[in-house]
Amino acid sequence: MAQYQDVFRRYEKKYMLSEQQHKALMQNLDTYMTKDSYGFHTICNVYFDTASYELIRTSIEKPVYKEKLRLRSYGIPKPGDNVFVEIKKKFDGIVYKRRVQLSLDEALSFLTLSKQTTASSQILGEIDWFMKRYMPVPKVFIAYDRLALFGNEDANLRITFDQNIRFRECLLDPSKGSWGNHLLEPGKILMEIKIPGTMPIWLSQILAGLNIFPTSFSKYGNCYKQHLIYNTYQKGGINHAG
Repeated sequence: MAQYQDVFRRYEKKYMLSEQQHKALMQNLDTYMTKDSYGFHTICNVYFDTASYELIRTSIEKPVYKEKLRLRSYGIPKPGDNVFVEIKKKFDGIVYKRRVQLSLDEALSFLTLSKQTTASSQILGEIDWFMKRYMPVPKVFIAYDRLALFGNEDANLRITFDQNIRFRECLLDPSKGSWGNHLLEPGKILMEIKIPGTMPIWLSQILAGLNIFPTSFSKYGNCYKQHLIYNTYQKGGINHAG
């Protein structure tokens, strides 16, 4: 049964860091930000898409509006543990994330077998509508090790650092472990700045001083472009006209 639900509205900026930039940045952030209670932890995701990867192919084209569906766990869950089912949308540069918490068993039954949950909420209704529209299926598992910080003056300012990003196309169940093939070259760290409004001046100055600039990077998108599309063609096909 759903325990609670969350709604997020924010801007998200991504940056690809070297180990040297990461170390220097952490030293600069020490007086402005604090590590969250999770510490250094693993996040597991299962991304859902249509048979022809319609959702990620649309996303890569950078439309004004795009959306995706995923199952997320913090750590490797056991079958009865709670996980999140999330719809993430982006419109005109603003990210909207809506999520509901279910047990892993219930979430997988809901997402893969269309079995209704014992809970009801507006967000579950939106997810159900999404599923009926797209008929999505599990496509890829992506995990990474994350450190998250929050602002001392504004807790809504969050910065996350993701390392060891890995993926797999089999055993798309987070309870099976966080193992997978590496997505990034060694030494690269993906940073995301999440904030409801304008970036603080002090943070902009720190980034500029370290020559850290925004980049466009989607974990699922890059996994698709670098691996999934190739593997799909090798297996015999995807119709990109669909």
